[in-house]
Amino acid sequence: MATASIQNTVQIRVLGPLQLSVDGEVRELSKRRHREILGILVALRGRYISTASVIDELWDGAPPPGAVGAVRTFVGELRRILEPHRLPRTPPSVLVTVRDGYALRLEVDAVDAWRFDSAVTRTAGATPNQAESLLFTALREWRGAAFQEFAERPWALPEVRRLTEMRQTAVERFASACLDCGRPAEVIGMLEAQVEENPWREEGWRLLAMALYRSHRQGDALAVLRRARAQHANALGLDPGPALVDLESRMLRRDPRLHRREPLGLARIATAYSRSGTRVQLEASNAVLGSLAVAGNLETARTQRIEAIQAAAKMNDPELAARVIGGYDIPGMWTRPDDPASAAIVIAAAENALGANPGLSARSRARLLATIAMESRGTGVRQSEATEAESIARRLGDAQLLCFALSARFMQTFTSAGLAAERADIGQELITTAFDADSPTFEINGRLIRMQALCAVNDISSASSEADTVDRLAQRHERPLATVFTQWFRWTFLGNSLPPPLPAEMPGFTDGIEALATLGRELREATELSDGDFGPYDRWVRPLLLARAGSRGAAAEALRDLPDPSSDLLLEATWCIVAQAASELGELSVIRRALRALEPARGERAAGSGVVDLGRVDHYLELLEVASAAR
Repeated sequence: MATASIQNTVQIRVLGPLQLSVDGEVRELSKRRHREILGILVALRGRYISTASVIDELWDGAPPPGAVGAVRTFVGELRRILEPHRLPRTPPSVLVTVRDGYALRLEVDAVDAWRFDSAVTRTAGATPNQAESLLFTALREWRGAAFQEFAERPWALPEVRRLTEMRQTAVERFASACLDCGRPAEVIGMLEAQVEENPWREEGWRLLAMALYRSHRQGDALAVLRRARAQHANALGLDPGPALVDLESRMLRRDPRLHRREPLGLARIATAYSRSGTRVQLEASNAVLGSLAVAGNLETARTQRIEAIQAAAKMNDPELAARVIGGYDIPGMWTRPDDPASAAIVIAAAENALGANPGLSARSRARLLATIAMESRGTGVRQSEATEAESIARRLGDAQLLCFALSARFMQTFTSAGLAAERADIGQELITTAFDADSPTFEINGRLIRMQALCAVNDISSASSEADTVDRLAQRHERPLATVFTQWFRWTFLGNSLPPPLPAEMPGFTDGIEALATLGRELREATELSDGDFGPYDRWVRPLLLARAGSRGAAAEALRDLPDPSSDLLLEATWCIVAQAASELGELSVIRRALRALEPARGERAAGSGVVDLGRVDHYLELLEVASAAR
């Protein structure tokens, strides 16, 4: 659907009493005709309806004289309510004219029924945790019956039946997901209401019996199955289906398999996916690859993502390519890319998509901009892209998009030292926004960002609390890579004896990090410095090691040739290592550079990575100031 700037402030609710909000304020629709026309357009889900058909729907029997003019008047009034700031003689962008009729031009997220429909559809093939999260949010959309005021109108009946059936399915899928996640007691009350309201749906009875049985209430579970049998026999003259009969038999013999989680059927899902067409596979690729990434299979996700982008480019469909490139909204945690070459391919593809699609929707543009900012981590200054993506997301009121944009902005907050407070604020907003987006992935991202930033402001106790929360979330939502950062935090700040293992899937993080973290500990404790594999950080560490080894000439030469450290999570720590070497060697030009670089971080701790800790920045500033005065 087309997108315009003003439309993004519109929110419509039809799962209960019809309600319209514009710019966050509820707008009164005092005329029934206004409400009914809006309901008709929502039920069409963006499709066009002719003026003649609107007249047929509004009036039973023969319409009155002047019905066409009346509809045009109602539409004109409704347009002014929907777009109060639209300038005179400018075309509407929400309730638009299409041929001889009208259509709504809104994003899916602007209408509760559309959001519900989309969320339920997305649960097909989702993991139990993903399905539970999606369906919990989807079911909260309902505040009453669908199209409540107009539920009996002919135009509403098909959509009411469809949405009501989908709601019943959503309840059952949610309950099934909770059972698969090992939380049967949480859905017993919901399922009891489900079977009372929908006694002919056998799946509700089956799930209720399973929930009771897995809550160690075998007698109650068997009683539910007897009720289901009686309900079907007395009202319909039918026996229950084989699924209920088999379940009752298995419960009576206490089949131990009933306490196991149901199989996920992933092989069937993979087979169905592999047999689908190229376009379907590309459209679904981000969901699949995103799930692989957060589950820890980063190498496969990276490789297949590049293949998907390259395949989309060959489809000669710029909008499809933009969706494939920008739809991979997985947060970043470490500011050095795991695969710089792949990141460069993604950035170039995103830039090409922006240039080739001047008519992109605001949402697609924001995703591409955030993708550029995310993939440019530590290698390029892309603050403007991150800021624009964030601005669009806020204007759209899209919580998931805002999470992605905030995570991308985090990646661009290393243009100077001393920005820990800004990152802490980003982390906190990510946590809050992730709740609205129902996204445990971005909540974990926000809490890790907070953990890092709190280390930089020397609030280790609060950072430890965030680490504990991350570990609980990671266990519940199966996010194994999140605990890599919390384990290293504990080793660095809480005195754990052995360094944690380094995951091979994250070379951007692991390359050189153990040697650098060890060096940081040795500098803080004023012990002998260990040489080692410092990977990409070696050039900034080497002058200090050479100086300590007595090779002062070589150390000074290496120090004078040093570029500024990379703009990443280790910016302050790396500058502190340079400052130590410059102070010991008395290299005035480098001393002055280090003073300018570290001054914004005065009062902080050179520990903003949550992994490498050089101690107080003020200590190194004092060393530099003394060395400068001595020169």
